[in-house]
Amino acid sequence: MSEHSERTAFMQEAIDLAFRSIREEGGPFGCVVVKDNKVVGRGYNKVTSTNDPTAHAEVVAIRDACRNLDDFQLTDCEIYTSCEPCPMCLGAIFWARPRKVYFAASRHDAAKAGFDDALIYEEFKREHHLRQIPAEQLNLPDSARVFDTWTSLQSRINY
Repeated sequence: MSEHSERTAFMQEAIDLAFRSIREEGGPFGCVVVKDNKVVGRGYNKVTSTNDPTAHAEVVAIRDACRNLDDFQLTDCEIYTSCEPCPMCLGAIFWARPRKVYFAASRHDAAKAGFDDALIYEEFKREHHLRQIPAEQLNLPDSARVFDTWTSLQSRINY
């Protein structure tokens, strides 16, 4: 099987998972994580079925892959997702550190279906206190000291 055919097959599986999500009353999103041309993680949108706003397809797939690989990073993995990742999923992807991400539909396609993340992208640019959900720093004496404790640990696992 050619590399293009393999990528197409993995993307089709992600899209098939999106359709499965719709059948199970989730949002229209699916994702697979691939390592060495083998699917090591699968996920589809479970936000409403689990009452978990973080249960997006990519996050579910990343959690599944990390569990299956017994690792907190997806080194040498690729992510195939049925839609361009939202800001939260993009953050999770960067933390997981896969080699590459492939997506099918764009965020503009998602916005047309009611999944518009434009507000979140705009909110990132605003000062904390001017956001629609304002944030305020409460800096206590131990706020930064916790990081000093962390950096002094010989047994810490950097990530």
